[in-house]
Amino acid sequence: MKMLKRIFFGLLISMTPLSVVAEVDVCAPFKDGVVDTTVVSKMLSAAEDGHLYRINPASSRVGFCVETPIGLIEGEFRDFTGGLTFLEGHAADDEQALVMVKTKSLDTKGIFIENMLKGEKFFDVDNYPEILFVSTGFKWVSETEAVLLGELTMHGVTKEVGFHVELVEQPDDDAQQHIVVKATTLIRRSEFGLTSLSPMVSDSVSLCMSVDAVRFGS
Repeated sequence: MKMLKRIFFGLLISMTPLSVVAEVDVCAPFKDGVVDTTVVSKMLSAAEDGHLYRINPASSRVGFCVETPIGLIEGEFRDFTGGLTFLEGHAADDEQALVMVKTKSLDTKGIFIENMLKGEKFFDVDNYPEILFVSTGFKWVSETEAVLLGELTMHGVTKEVGFHVELVEQPDDDAQQHIVVKATTLIRRSEFGLTSLSPMVSDSVSLCMSVDAVRFGS
């Protein structure tokens, strides 16, 4: 489907219904130099045209996993915001993605490991309360798979990363109100200054997202 190649991802910072968007400054977290103002403008323009799909937090997941001497440790962030925007007829330059995650919302289902990961030697959530991803390009390799390129900022360090993206469910027409996207990538935590317990804890960390989204305002 050619229309799939016109999808771009625009993560917003509000789950506010479309009818009250004008009453809320939904761009506040991305202002003051957090991201380029043109990025926010593109997302708001797409939202006004009714092309935004909002993430359903209850059925979406953002997390990571890493190998350790005691086995695989998995963590999920419970506080994140975002959405998907479907556009037809837009140039590649209009494709954009943003995601913001609150590090204090980390949940590992184990209080000792969770507190350690939130502490100064790892995520240091008091000094680095957010993880930010800003896309720089979107390259489709098939009808349902793509590479999402962008900059990931974590622990005060920004690095280029590429997510493998899979469209699990996508809109076939204007009547379709639901879309499911999965995205994964591998990073080296040492590149972001997270070097504690090396080499016992693996330097390779898998980041993953499963996004269930519905049309904004539906």
